[in-house]
Amino acid sequence: MSGDARPAGRVNLIEDLAIEDKARGATVPRLSRFGCLRLLSLLLAVLVALPVLVIIASWLHPQTEIWRHLADTVLLRLLLNTLVLLLGVGIGVLLIGVGLAWLTAMCEFPGRRFFEWALLLPLAVPAYVLAFVALGTFDFTGPVQTLLRQHFGVGGYWFPEVRSRGGVIVVMVLVFYPYVYMLARAAFLTQGRATLEAARVLGYGPWGAFFHAVLPMARPAIATGAAIALMETLADFGAVSVFNYDTFTTAIYKAWFGLFSLQAASQLASLLLLFVALALISERYLRRRARFHESPQAPKAHAIALHGWRAWLAFAAASMVFFFAFALPVWCLGSWAYKTFPGGIDVRYLELLIHTLMLGAAAAVITIACALLLAYARRRHADRLTQTAIGAATLGYALPGAVLAVGIMLVFTSLDNAFIAFMHWFDENWTGRLLGGTVVALLLAYTVRFLAVAFGPIESGLGRIHPSLGEAARNLGASPLETVWRIHLPLLRPGLLT
Repeated sequence: MSGDARPAGRVNLIEDLAIEDKARGATVPRLSRFGCLRLLSLLLAVLVALPVLVIIASWLHPQTEIWRHLADTVLLRLLLNTLVLLLGVGIGVLLIGVGLAWLTAMCEFPGRRFFEWALLLPLAVPAYVLAFVALGTFDFTGPVQTLLRQHFGVGGYWFPEVRSRGGVIVVMVLVFYPYVYMLARAAFLTQGRATLEAARVLGYGPWGAFFHAVLPMARPAIATGAAIALMETLADFGAVSVFNYDTFTTAIYKAWFGLFSLQAASQLASLLLLFVALALISERYLRRRARFHESPQAPKAHAIALHGWRAWLAFAAASMVFFFAFALPVWCLGSWAYKTFPGGIDVRYLELLIHTLMLGAAAAVITIACALLLAYARRRHADRLTQTAIGAATLGYALPGAVLAVGIMLVFTSLDNAFIAFMHWFDENWTGRLLGGTVVALLLAYTVRFLAVAFGPIESGLGRIHPSLGEAARNLGASPLETVWRIHLPLLRPGLLT
């Protein structure tokens, strides 16, 4: 190896090998000097960010009259409602997600083996479904309050108002906490015994060790999960509509379908991107140059055995979250489906199921591959251009699906029109379209929408892999691809599966 003293985390493996080849008299290709990884990541980031840029470009044609109307009527309330919702959901998912992750990863209590995977199941329940279930079960006309009135009379009991700001916050916390739970739990499981032992040697008790050693080490994963949950909250339309709680998302649809202004809807959507960008930039600024590497050979920490009332309190907390977030909505959906099954469900649904699974599998593979490429590019290149491009490519998760679809269709329609104009030079009757209305557009929409979900766990996992592992592989003669395949991918398996 040459005597290059640059930081290992900022050195492109391809560039290092090219420098070595040059030292041995080999010719260094220009593409290698620029960085194949950087070039591919920039091209991919531009492709994925195009729909987002189209949404931002809507400000080139400001809708002055509509914005004046919004400012005079609902804009301040929309801003306040959105901020309060983000604050409430953020605090809730952190408390429930981190708390349950610590219990199932580091503590022993009755039912732990069941809850460690069952607490992920609420990811399968859409927010609007849980909102319907919450109102149908706990509203004034629901079975719970009806039973209370039968026993205590109309004014003989107190029950919290379900159709309220607190109600929609609780529903979203129960739906979105698994994002924090699964990433925080993975981070806790990968922390070795040495972390806790070092904290205990410094004089910290169990709680002190958790807050001063374990929690800071898991911070990147927790921040990633919280960011995903907040982007889901910003993009949600169904739950806030069920609760009649106006946010920027409901305003986007009202501007689109009520005021018939797609430009105004796009401009409101761009403000959601501003919220997300400010949150992500603030978290990265607070983290700055901190690193959170773990020794790959650190022994697993011993589980903390809970006894007596502490064990049953942990069981009760996990049971309540599981019941309200998954068991109750599944029971309600099952009972509704049973009542409508004889005449409402037929063989057509099998074809719909097959299409759904095929699209989901294809989108998952494409999204994970793109996220892996972007995560490596961010790890290897610290220049502002690469970092900005990758950051823009992961903002699509904050956009409502319909608005994102419009941005993609505008991009694909423009490309199709340009291609048709080009083909008219050869055939005046050419009218074929290659992109718009095809499965390619749908897969790109899924990739843009969910790239942040795949990028977060993979980037967090890469941050925990010490650069010395890659250096050791290079010293043993491994190529960059061999290093990724044989060293990094096995260590990234929890993040990839997540």
